[in-house]
Parts: sequence; C-alpha cells; structure tokens
Amino acid sequence: MDKYGDKNVVITGGGSGMGFAMAKLLADGGARVVITGRSQDTLDAARERLGANAVAVRGDVASLPDLDALADRVKSELGTIEALFVNAGIAPLTPFESTTEEAYDELFAINVKGAYFTVQKLAPLLSTGAGVVLTTSIANVIGLRDTSVYAAGKAALRSMARSLSSELLPRGIRVNAISPGPIDTGILESMMTAEAAEQFKAERVANNPMRRFGTPDEVARAAAFLAFEATYTTGAELAVDGGATQL
Repeated sequence: MDKYGDKNVVITGGGSGMGFAMAKLLADGGARVVITGRSQDTLDAARERLGANAVAVRGDVASLPDLDALADRVKSELGTIEALFVNAGIAPLTPFESTTEEAYDELFAINVKGAYFTVQKLAPLLSTGAGVVLTTSIANVIGLRDTSVYAAGKAALRSMARSLSSELLPRGIRVNAISPGPIDTGILESMMTAEAAEQFKAERVANNPMRRFGTPDEVARAAAFLAFEATYTTGAELAVDGGATQL
C-alpha cells in the first residue's frame, strides 16, 4: 500500500509508543520516515522493525546542537518534508509538595523548549501544504493529581499550536495538536510499580466513557489525518481520549 508513497516525514520520539505507531503507519504506507530519540538501542530496534523506509537519528530535543544536527541530516536524507510530528516528551509524576527545580526544568526543557525549537529548526524544510502535529494531552484541560508540571507543559504546547499556526500559515503550513487520553503504551509500568499501574489503569477505565484505554495505532491514525487530510484545519486540537474530555 502506497497511501503515503510521496511523503517525507520526521517524527521526534519515534522509537517507541505513540511515536513508533505513527512511524509504522506511515512507513508501511510508503512514506520515507526519520525518527529520533535519546536511546540508541530503542532506535536501532525501531529501525529494524520499520524497514528500509526509515532512518533513525539519535538526539535530545532539549539540545539545540542536536536539533541542528537533526535538521542537517533530514535535509541530506529527505530534502524537504511534508509532515513533522512533534511527539518527543517525558511524563514523570510530579507531586506538588515534592517537585524539585531540577524535575521542573527537565520536563519543560524536553516537552516545551524541545517542541518549540524542533519546529523552528525544521520549518525551513517544510514544503508548502505541509502539516505539523504537536502531541499534547488531556492533562492540559483536566486536573490530574501529580501531573501539574506535565500538564502545564502540554497546555503550553496547545497554545503553541495556535501561535505557530499564525506564524507558518503564510507559507501554507498547518499546525495542529493531537491530544491523547489514556493510551496503553506500556509507559505506566516503567513509571510505577505493577500494582500501582494496575490501580491507575482501573481508575482511568472506570472514568472513561468508552470504558477502555486507547491504542497507539488509534492515535497514529488521528495524527496522520491532521497532517495529511485535514487540509482546512489549523490551530486545532483533536482529542483522542474515548470521550473523556467531551462527555
């Protein structure tokens, strides 16, 4: 299937979870894909699974020299790009009373500064009509315990989707956001004990109108829609959350 056979795409945080699902959907559809991440082992495994249409570039989005190097590599590998998925991020729990300055700074450096400068550095390579998709979160509109710093960062990205839309629209480039709700990526098990993860999942399922977690593939399909098919949409945020923020 070559639905995306004429597309060149960059996905930050594309080695695992929702980013990998985006990369797989697009690479399987014929797109040429550059994925990034901080773990070489994770990137190598992802590159192996994605096949010949994918290039993996190790780098930290919080590092501007790494972003400059990414832009240079993308230019040499792809030339111009039709879509940029700004997905790299971290989601540590930050209880209000115990959050440290270091934790706060790291979260904003990766999730907010990293996103902003990813778009800035790669914008010169975006073709007319290209789509940029930022990964936000339902945490930016609902108050979840222990996520105050993460939620604030995702709210910044929501604002960014609007302001960068205005900045890039003269070039015919659209900027939108995908807002995932509870998605089963396996990240919870790496953040907390198995018992705590099970309890958290049970609570989210009980409070979700669809009574389930979403899948990375469901997020990937929605993100691809915003990037390629929603040609009269910019500055918007699409919730992929089982109705959690709508019902």
